[in-house]
Amino acid sequence: MKCPKCGSTNVTVNVIQQTKLVDKHHGIIWWVCIGWYWIPIKWLFLTVPALIVKIFVPKRQKIKQKTKSVCICQNCGHNWRA
Repeated sequence: MKCPKCGSTNVTVNVIQQTKLVDKHHGIIWWVCIGWYWIPIKWLFLTVPALIVKIFVPKRQKIKQKTKSVCICQNCGHNWRA
């Protein structure tokens, strides 16, 4: 493999893993079928229990992981995606 900047063949390839914490949300089908009437009813008639649940129940979250290969030239330090 050749460096596009300096033309050297002294290149190493590293695999980098990126993690990201993402909140889970309801999908469009849930909103069309249930959410449009459930959320107003919940806040009108169940305000106090809904506030208690909102405070004490943690958010639903998931971890997204992506891996990518990065080439690094050992002579000039230029890096690019493989």
